[in-house]
Amino acid sequence: MNRIKVLLSLIIIFVLVLAIGGCSDQGDKETPSEQDNENNSSEVVETLTVYSGAGLRKPMDEIGQVFEEKYGIRIEYSYAGSAQNLSQIELLQEGDLYIPGASYYIEQAMEKGFISESKEVVYHIPVIGVPKGNPASIQGLDDLTNEGVRVVLGDERSAAIGKVAQKILKQKGILEEVEENVVSKDATVNEVMVHVTMEQADACIIWEDNVANVDEVEIIQIDEEFNDIKIIPIGMLTFTEKEEEAKMYLDFVSSKEGKEIFAKYGFRTIE
Repeated sequence: MNRIKVLLSLIIIFVLVLAIGGCSDQGDKETPSEQDNENNSSEVVETLTVYSGAGLRKPMDEIGQVFEEKYGIRIEYSYAGSAQNLSQIELLQEGDLYIPGASYYIEQAMEKGFISESKEVVYHIPVIGVPKGNPASIQGLDDLTNEGVRVVLGDERSAAIGKVAQKILKQKGILEEVEENVVSKDATVNEVMVHVTMEQADACIIWEDNVANVDEVEIIQIDEEFNDIKIIPIGMLTFTEKEEEAKMYLDFVSSKEGKEIFAKYGFRTIE
């Protein structure tokens, strides 16, 4: 009888141990892990989509970084030629802001009903860019017609600088002659820069700010009589779903702090 009692006692103890262990395991499963806690407490960051002219990449990248650090709102850029970006905006009808290389494109976007508010930011000044040392001895617009001079221009169908270059050359009365020397028309101002820095062209028409602090390129100013200085604006898109945050970004870009960042990269600010 004693043996039976002992055996029963051992069985009961064994069952209790299993039950306690099971409760402990179940408790562990119901307790969130440290990783889960971290995930649950992680802050959700708002994101704005900004369509930006390709030639504005340097200041816009820094502005995006400063804005995110200041307000906790991430900026995602879509860099392309100004006309390309406008086509994307019209096709997708989504995103938050648009900053092209000239006011012309904001005006076009306004006519289509895409812009609810806009502000002027900085000047965009066309210049002639040549490789370091100026091997073709370019002194002004007329020299772009010289025999053997290789000229690169922006594509007027996609890049703001391309449309501006055509207007300048037409005003000067030398568009057709220069066109005969054109070896490439590029979709973005950055591609124009590559041709000149690699000495695949003798001259181009480019924005002054594009060649600021670029040792491989020298600039020649264009006579004011024929030049076509533009203004870079920023506009808030009518179909933004984050109007408050988009307005914060628009105000920051056009603020003194935002303009100072542009100035670091060779832009002349609008006071």
